[in-house]
Amino acid sequence: MSSAAEQKAVAKQRTVEERRPEAVLPDIDLDPGPHTDSALNGTSRAALPAVPVWPGTPMPLGARFRTGPDGVSGTNFALWAGGAEAVELCLFGEVEEGDGGGAEVETRIPLTELTHEIWHGFVPGVGPGQRYGYRVHGRWDPWTGARWNPAKLLLDPYARAVDGDFDLPPEVYGHVRDWPQQQVADTVRDDRDSAPFVPKGVVVHDDAPDDEWADDRRPKTPWADSVIYEVHVKGFTKLHPGIPEELRGTYAGLAHPAAIAHLTKLGVTAVELLPVHQFAHEDHLLRRGVKNYWGYNSIGYFAPHAGYAATGTAGQQVGEFKRMVRALHEAGIEVILDVVYNHTAEADEHGPTLSLRGMDNRGYYRLQSDARRYTDYTGCGNTLHVVQPHVLRLITDSLRYWVTEMGVDGFRFDLAAALARSMHDVDMLSPFLAVIAQDPVLRRVKLIAEPWDVGSGGYQVGAFPPLWTEWNDRYRNAVRDFWRGALPDVRDLGYRLSGSSDLYAWGGRRPYASVNFVTAHDGFTLRDMVSYERKHNEANGEGNRDGTNDNRSWNCGVEGETDDEQILALRRRQLRNLLTTLLLSTGVPMLVAGDELGRTQGGNNNAYCQDNEISWVDWSLLEDPGWRALTELTARLIELRHRHPVLRRRAFFSGRAHSADGLRDLAWFTARGAEMTERDWYAPAETLGMYLSGLDIPGRDARGVPITDDSFLAILHTGDTPTNFALPGSPWAERYEVVVDTSREEQGEAPGVGYRAGDAIGVPGRAVLLLRVVR
Repeated sequence: MSSAAEQKAVAKQRTVEERRPEAVLPDIDLDPGPHTDSALNGTSRAALPAVPVWPGTPMPLGARFRTGPDGVSGTNFALWAGGAEAVELCLFGEVEEGDGGGAEVETRIPLTELTHEIWHGFVPGVGPGQRYGYRVHGRWDPWTGARWNPAKLLLDPYARAVDGDFDLPPEVYGHVRDWPQQQVADTVRDDRDSAPFVPKGVVVHDDAPDDEWADDRRPKTPWADSVIYEVHVKGFTKLHPGIPEELRGTYAGLAHPAAIAHLTKLGVTAVELLPVHQFAHEDHLLRRGVKNYWGYNSIGYFAPHAGYAATGTAGQQVGEFKRMVRALHEAGIEVILDVVYNHTAEADEHGPTLSLRGMDNRGYYRLQSDARRYTDYTGCGNTLHVVQPHVLRLITDSLRYWVTEMGVDGFRFDLAAALARSMHDVDMLSPFLAVIAQDPVLRRVKLIAEPWDVGSGGYQVGAFPPLWTEWNDRYRNAVRDFWRGALPDVRDLGYRLSGSSDLYAWGGRRPYASVNFVTAHDGFTLRDMVSYERKHNEANGEGNRDGTNDNRSWNCGVEGETDDEQILALRRRQLRNLLTTLLLSTGVPMLVAGDELGRTQGGNNNAYCQDNEISWVDWSLLEDPGWRALTELTARLIELRHRHPVLRRRAFFSGRAHSADGLRDLAWFTARGAEMTERDWYAPAETLGMYLSGLDIPGRDARGVPITDDSFLAILHTGDTPTNFALPGSPWAERYEVVVDTSREEQGEAPGVGYRAGDAIGVPGRAVLLLRVVR
């Protein structure tokens, strides 16, 4: 650097420093007093002889119980804390009873070994069940992104189990949360001890024998054969009458035969669990008396969320989770985790200091040029800096752990575009995607991207590389718009029903790259989608401002609940139409738990903080014959899909004739029985016919035999009044047989009504007919 440049840089630095407000302590008592004052502090510093600590090893990271030198058992602790000046391991013992109440005994052990920015040590005699945390020392200079504060007890990001709840009083913030000058509050360090108010990591015996786990067999369902069922562990089981009350809302509850019986009756092949990593509740929710129900606020990427454990939180939750996975595997059901690696529960500069922020804020998070501030591609206050090797290692170590030791079969990555960003832009050659593609464990499991984030250029539907499938919101939008009569033409719908080749037919991707869905955890339930046009989120306490206004829903004439039998009948028919469309479409269908039995949230389209009957599945709905019939139709459609490979193709349709008679693998028809022309695609249409040929399916079965199947004609009619549809003749078919008719609430075994080619079949208003070609 030239002399002039140096002088300019020095002058600039002085200007920045002059602008910084002086970090004066507030005129309140920030000193909790002696650490033995349990009434104030809740912890007691141990007056014990020095605990021996041996050098240990820097790898693996986390707390690992093992046999050390000379056959001595203990736990090796290893923590990455780049830039830190010192690290203390804090062990918490039994509660002491005294006049002022109980106080945990805290023993602090300096970790003096430092290898490649990893602080480590082996503590003899420390074993499974030991509760622990860290205090990390370093500079406090938020203006440069340095936020070390040893007064804050930090959760090990590699903790395999977490014990205790996250409350968020002022003491858990690294800065003075209530500093009078709020514009600089995050720059004033808070020296009060946070240990009494935060949960602790728990040492787990990872290598303990578990006979129930040893012979687990993964279903390994091919993507094309998969049917995904999005499930909340607590919400699915909390009100289930067949599950013992003490198990409801837990991993053990989901493993119960009564819960699994519903899944197997439906025929789904995988459950996609809403976040089960240890998560924390946001401060603004706790102040309103509600909690984070969905769990998209992770703080422990290795620990099963303790709130879903029936057997205990001192490490027992790990075994309970494994037994749940095993029970689902025995039923032929895969387990996919919805994971949130894009941000953490520490929020922005005004958030609490719980873990990563206190270890190396600059090393773990993306910061703006003004290093006080966080780059936020997630809408949650912060974004993990996945380009950093140690952050990438944290994520991939976590993923491998859940596959190899916890038995899961895949992951759905929340806001995956944020993970795919290199320096700023989304990059499909980013370190994260490159590492996943070459990892011998992770490249073999199911990988689902939510292919967007909230940053510039974050919408990436259709752009993720091979190996990945994607939530396809364009499918959702097209199907919703068609059934509410809002599509200007049917071009987009044709692509969505047939596998979205316009999005995914590149780079060797297949139709199962598209995860088709009409509803998800966020947004209306299926029943609410046909009952409400406006969100009704008043219970969230945010003035109905939260949640999307783009619902693409139709209430069938009345907003909300009604006693009008005609409207109720129309709503149920619309539900049958939507489910039938979803399960007949090419791609991977995803259902939301409870949609098949008419679950409602009362019009709340953002029930993220409703841990109550608003969100929980109401199993009493099955006492209603109409909702029971909807469940049975869903199961019948899934069984039909499993039985017919033409409905779950592994290759895209070509639309070209493959035989002399001109029969093609896919054809589209108007109600006149004529093949659609380009002009038809660009015009509004209430009626659409989709012909799927089972005689022209690419590929062979496991024994090398060419795959053949029945052929089908699906007729979708969104008009209010009945219409006639002329059935296509040669070469398409000579006769047809009705398999599904959504105008009928009870389907029976099969309608079975036969028609000749050329007949004009009557299609009821707002209905789907599925006809099988009889040869």
